[in-house]
Amino acid sequence: MDLLSDHLVRARATGAVFARTIADPPWGLRLGGSIELSVHTVARGRAYLWMDTPGSTVELLPGTVTLVRGGPTHYIGHEPGAECLEPEEFRARHRRTEPAANPQATVFLCGAYQFSGDIGRALLDALPEVMTLSAADDDPLRDVITLLSRELVRTELAQQIVLDRLLDLLLVLAIRADFRRSATAPRWYKASADPRLGAALQAMHENAAHAWTVPELADLSGLSRAAFARVFREALGQAPMQYLTEWRMTLARDYLRADDLSLAQIADAVGYSSPFAFAAAFRRCHGEAPGTWRQEQRATADKRLLTTHASS
Repeated sequence: MDLLSDHLVRARATGAVFARTIADPPWGLRLGGSIELSVHTVARGRAYLWMDTPGSTVELLPGTVTLVRGGPTHYIGHEPGAECLEPEEFRARHRRTEPAANPQATVFLCGAYQFSGDIGRALLDALPEVMTLSAADDDPLRDVITLLSRELVRTELAQQIVLDRLLDLLLVLAIRADFRRSATAPRWYKASADPRLGAALQAMHENAAHAWTVPELADLSGLSRAAFARVFREALGQAPMQYLTEWRMTLARDYLRADDLSLAQIADAVGYSSPFAFAAAFRRCHGEAPGTWRQEQRATADKRLLTTHASS
């Protein structure tokens, strides 16, 4: 599995179509910042997306996809600044399933994604706050947008399943397209395409439990130890063993949050000979024992859940 696939799988991205909507103006929808990643595409007509900050308006046109990273609330409407409803009220008001003759009606889709743990958060942090993509003729993203647009303008059996699968494809292709074009793509993404580093990075990510050494990784790369260490530091900004330790700690934090493995099992999964060795390494990186860190994360998650229920 390549590194981008590995990150997406470990991030356990879960998503669903929020709405396939046909709306006659005036209309507006408010989407809260608790959605970690929103995906928007218009099949017919036009719409506008904006935030509370001046100059943030983006026009949504057929043939493009816009991703919005969670944080600030954002809005979609028939015109910038339109009065916007909360999702439940919006759905109740716009229940129509077939496009009407009104040429001003907009047919669009909103998708919502949640990501798990630090790996998912790192993927999101690498994306711009708002990203609009339009695909070239030979880009598979264009084919998915076309399929999605066709599915949106009609009502068919099993449509929800089709839309969910297309949304998954759209997300992966959009992230891949952004990383390919962006100067701020994660260093591991760029380095994984380097033939001198790809095999070593792949090995560390696929088998963090192995007791890797610099000579062993250099051998996988076909380089001398000194050349490998130099090229690795230039590309990743840190030494190979430092990168490996950080990757192991990232995995460990996500395992601790998941709360379904013992400390001994986590130690084994991330390459430490015993729970004591793992605890010492974790304490060096985080200033506290992994068991204490897990309890704090559990308490924070419980508090967040209570707050969500109280506000709903």
